[in-house]
Amino acid sequence: MNPMNRRSFLRTAAASAASAALATARPSQAATASPSRAPSRPNIVIILADDMGYSDIGCYGGEIATPNIDRLAENGLRFTQFYNPARCCPTRASLLTGLYPHQAGMGRMVSFGDAEEGPYQGYLNRQCVTLAEALRPVGYKSYMAGKWHVGELPEHWPHTRGFDRYFGLISGASSYFELLENPQRPRRMALDDQPWTPPEEGFYMTDAFTDFAVECIEQHEEPDPYFLYVPYTAPHWPLHAHPEDIDKYRDRYHGGWDALRAERYEKMLALGIIRPEWPLSPRDSQVPAWEDVEDKERWALLMAVYAAMMDSMDQGIGRILDALEAKGELDNTLVFFLSDNGGCHETVERRGLDQPGTQPGERGSYVAYDRPWANASNTPFRLFKHWVHEGGAATPCVAHWPEGIAARGALTEAVGHVIDFMPTCLELAGAAYPAAFGEQPIVPVEGESLVPVLRGDAEGAPRTPNPRTLYWEHMGNRAIRKGDWKLVTHKDSDDWELYNLVDDRTELNDRSGTEAERVEHLLADWQQWAERIGV
Repeated sequence: MNPMNRRSFLRTAAASAASAALATARPSQAATASPSRAPSRPNIVIILADDMGYSDIGCYGGEIATPNIDRLAENGLRFTQFYNPARCCPTRASLLTGLYPHQAGMGRMVSFGDAEEGPYQGYLNRQCVTLAEALRPVGYKSYMAGKWHVGELPEHWPHTRGFDRYFGLISGASSYFELLENPQRPRRMALDDQPWTPPEEGFYMTDAFTDFAVECIEQHEEPDPYFLYVPYTAPHWPLHAHPEDIDKYRDRYHGGWDALRAERYEKMLALGIIRPEWPLSPRDSQVPAWEDVEDKERWALLMAVYAAMMDSMDQGIGRILDALEAKGELDNTLVFFLSDNGGCHETVERRGLDQPGTQPGERGSYVAYDRPWANASNTPFRLFKHWVHEGGAATPCVAHWPEGIAARGALTEAVGHVIDFMPTCLELAGAAYPAAFGEQPIVPVEGESLVPVLRGDAEGAPRTPNPRTLYWEHMGNRAIRKGDWKLVTHKDSDDWELYNLVDDRTELNDRSGTEAERVEHLLADWQQWAERIGV
């Protein structure tokens, strides 16, 4: 059914739950043998959560019910050292292009087309190609359902960047029940290349994105495979969820964020996501102890709504997997699931959009879960979205591809980044990265293919960690990771911190004072990169 004619966006039940063994056994116990034959060109599905913390999903230590994501992990591969650019717009630009955000014109946030061209123009430039544009010459159809956020004006929308079908939110955060009318921050939705307005009743954004994604799968009848990009807005504020989903968690968080961080940390250890030598970072300095907090009932409700939003997204992912399975395509579809940045510390009350008399989760409310719960979402790391410490830039990443992944149910410590999706997808599709698009020269791709990691070695084990170098800059927050060492600072500091991530992934032991020569070399490397890409 075409979303333009749909008057209600109702959910079906979630797909089957993942095995309970995933939550209790170390992943290596679930590993299976490598596939016996080389797969044909797969469908490719990339599912992106918005502002989800490192430990929120079940297969990475969370208590939120995410059986469908866990199902992907049980039969796929989990990366424990995967990264993004630490903010929504830059991550989307890098994921789509295989470049650092500045190279694609998205070094900061989206603009409304009035910014000067360059690294911070605020929309995708023409010196890059998107995955949709790069896959089209080898026959792939490209579909997208979700949040675009890399170009507000119609000439920058998905249809102009290679997508055959699109439905979703062009802009950033909006109500999940309606399109906000806010002259200072206008919100836009589109169906293909036309503006679209939600119906007055029966609309919930997460479900609407799922509906369209499922529709694209069901209606694809081409002989060639397809690329489907599903960037959900969940669980980004404002906190909006179905009442029945909120009810599942209404009593879950009365123990507070301190207890939740400790609970998640222990589960992450049991799952093998983190190492015992990495202690849980201290509670954020701006977060009070739970025992000192007033209005605990409201605080617990905020996290309950956040969990309900995650739950609803997972139900939608279950419907996508069911649609693939119904067409016999699940085994030869590469599905990635990850987040665009770490948990979000932002407070949004100052926007004045929260209607008096509403409760968190309801239509008309406009609140976030704030810094205390974001600190729990990012267990065991420090800091949040915006920062490029691990709490801002590290993401879960689950890959599922039964015909192509060697060690199913396992973990890999191979270092990955969203810039790697471009070379990975092109390799699997049999496509070449172009030197030019039309007559416009294209910036060479920055990422590395993840295909060797997915396929593993002859024994089916994931590849050993890659001693690669990665870089970050976002609004003054800067970092370089080279091998096991990470040099990092934030916009309010002139001092660089140095961490060995093998010994200290939670970034608690700053080695800059004893490793001055290493700091000097890493800083010179970062500065050379910054000059090259236009920081």
